[in-house]
Amino acid sequence: MDDMKLGVVESRFADIIWRNEPLPSRELVALCQAELNWKKPTTYTVLRKLCERGIFQNVNGMVSSVISREDFCAMQSERFIEETFQGSLPAFLAAFASRKPLSEQETAEIRRMINSWEEGKT
Repeated sequence: MDDMKLGVVESRFADIIWRNEPLPSRELVALCQAELNWKKPTTYTVLRKLCERGIFQNVNGMVSSVISREDFCAMQSERFIEETFQGSLPAFLAAFASRKPLSEQETAEIRRMINSWEEGKT
């Protein structure tokens, strides 16, 4: 799972790919030059590392994700809750809500999610 951690710069790079995928590697080089001020070798080095970690792929010069942004964020959230709250989602929600009260809309959405999950179990 450590392979799935991204540093700040890697996160910015990943966002470029997720926003524009699929994209030719030459287009990725141009985007990284414009947004990150990177040279071509830097772009290819970081891309290679993230491909080796199974997050992206570069097939015949076409770059795309292996893991969607949504799945990646879900994995990071699960990891955070596991490491910080011993895997307890209720403990996380209690800690979160104690610092930032939930709005009526957020509470209603959480209730809908729980109800939907319970209906799917039966």
